[in-house]
Amino acid sequence: MLGTSDLAVAAAAASVPHIKLNDDDEIPQIGLGLLRIKDEDVAPVVETALHLGYRHIDGAAGYNNEGGVGNALAATGYNRGRKREKLWVTTKLRDSEQGYDSALAAFDRQLSLLRVEYVDMYMIHWPTPFDWRAGETWKAFAKLREEGRVRTLGVCNFLPEHLERLHKETGEWPAVNQIELHPTWQQRDVVAFCKEHGIAVEAYSPMARGADLNAGNGTIAEIAKAHNVSPAQVILRWHIENGTIIIPKSVHEERQRQNLDVFGFALTLDEHAAIDALDGPKRAGHDPLTFSYA
Repeated sequence: MLGTSDLAVAAAAASVPHIKLNDDDEIPQIGLGLLRIKDEDVAPVVETALHLGYRHIDGAAGYNNEGGVGNALAATGYNRGRKREKLWVTTKLRDSEQGYDSALAAFDRQLSLLRVEYVDMYMIHWPTPFDWRAGETWKAFAKLREEGRVRTLGVCNFLPEHLERLHKETGEWPAVNQIELHPTWQQRDVVAFCKEHGIAVEAYSPMARGADLNAGNGTIAEIAKAHNVSPAQVILRWHIENGTIIIPKSVHEERQRQNLDVFGFALTLDEHAAIDALDGPKRAGHDPLTFSYA
């Protein structure tokens, strides 16, 4: 793996663009994902990322590590005051706690665990169309927004039909739709719908949990060699150039550095098109029509 100096990372962190949302808020385009990190292990991961310059942390109740995240924010001073104002904190509601009263109660617990006074974005984690409660849940989210305890409202894994149903019930489009998105699973129909309705797209598993690093029989590796960067940086750069918000996860400091350092090169039109051409029919994660998380 290629190394990245502290100076380069500091410059990269300062270069991270902000994506303007339909509620006029602005979210850093690169964040740190926290899926599958144990509660007792997550604090040093978050502290390292904050030290490197990450200013966007993406968590969830379903990850079962909000307490550890809160410890990291408190230890670094990013839970209060001016430092808190510079950090974007996202968390998500457990699917089992969707509904009006249950969502409000859940948020109180989550806020306490995170040790902050507000979160920047609160999200419905999965649409659960087989047990649809997103409309009532959204009303609870809107109340939290009115109270100033949440700034921006978003959803995850919503397909166009779910976004339309939510809009019909609430009169609102979410600011962000966080979906599985990577070179071999581009969800172009979902992305196009979101763009048409002013919904920002945020990619989780932006490298297909590492599987896409070898996609295209060496396509990614060849592009990486041409720019003297890692295959991961090539994929993340492709996302950046598409205007997608990304939340790559890594517990390793050097990989966190590299994931932030994607602004010193640009893909050629041919290279970008070559990655576009890797789109395929198989997701790495779960089906939003059938899955419920936590």
